[in-house]
Amino acid sequence: MESLSISDAMTSAMTIMVLASMPVLLIAMAVGLIVGIVQTATSIQEQTLAFIPKILAVIVALLLLGPWMFSLVRDLAVNLFTNMYKYVG
Repeated sequence: MESLSISDAMTSAMTIMVLASMPVLLIAMAVGLIVGIVQTATSIQEQTLAFIPKILAVIVALLLLGPWMFSLVRDLAVNLFTNMYKYVG
């Protein structure tokens, strides 16, 4: 019987966390950058103007990428629970 360490489980959990959150964060960053460039080019310096496009982009990204993100987390949870005995012994 192969004994897995808790550090292996934590490493896979951190990897899944980064993989699941990175697309949404990159989309929010890209939309913020585009809005910032448009604000600079048009000399509109309203602070709250950048929030609405970012919020809408994040909501759309979560709707589109949510099933994929959930499947990553679900697969990790199933893997952890099915191999729980390997972490104990």
